[in-house]
Amino acid sequence: MKLVILDRDGVINHDSAEFIKNPDEWVPIPGSLEAIARLNQAGYHVVLATNQSGVGRGLLDIATLCAIHDKMHVALAQAGARVDAVFYCPHGIDEGCDCRKPKPGMFEDIAHRFNLDLAGVPSVGDSLRDLQAAAAVGAQPILVLTGKGKQTKAAGGLPAHTQIYADLAAAVKSIVS
Repeated sequence: MKLVILDRDGVINHDSAEFIKNPDEWVPIPGSLEAIARLNQAGYHVVLATNQSGVGRGLLDIATLCAIHDKMHVALAQAGARVDAVFYCPHGIDEGCDCRKPKPGMFEDIAHRFNLDLAGVPSVGDSLRDLQAAAAVGAQPILVLTGKGKQTKAAGGLPAHTQIYADLAAAVKSIVS
């Protein structure tokens, strides 16, 4: 099974310092939906692994998070694309869970549910914690320069063998070639 793991905010849709709190705030980055369609057409299963601490902070509830994801799924379908599963951590930063990136719990859950070893699986994110979680399970960390990506690159300290691309479309071009 071919699998790609994507972060959501800053990779698929524009990010916000105030969190994405309702469906109206979810706006796709140009080319991202088509990039996911290209992955699908190349036989890849696409899953999301996204920290959503806005839930734990009381900025949105699970129903609203589901409504945001519904909007995303509809937009993907209109582009001929799909995401096969959405894994999210709803916990706040101080809750000490194992699923919040940079901890690898969410990735371990993906590996368990898909019965896969994640070694070498492309994992695309825009923040250091995305890359660290991927590296912790042996996945291939890929940084995109959208969202917080430029700041992440400038700060340095990236895991070994991190690949860097301008955006999801450029990363996908490399993945499927």
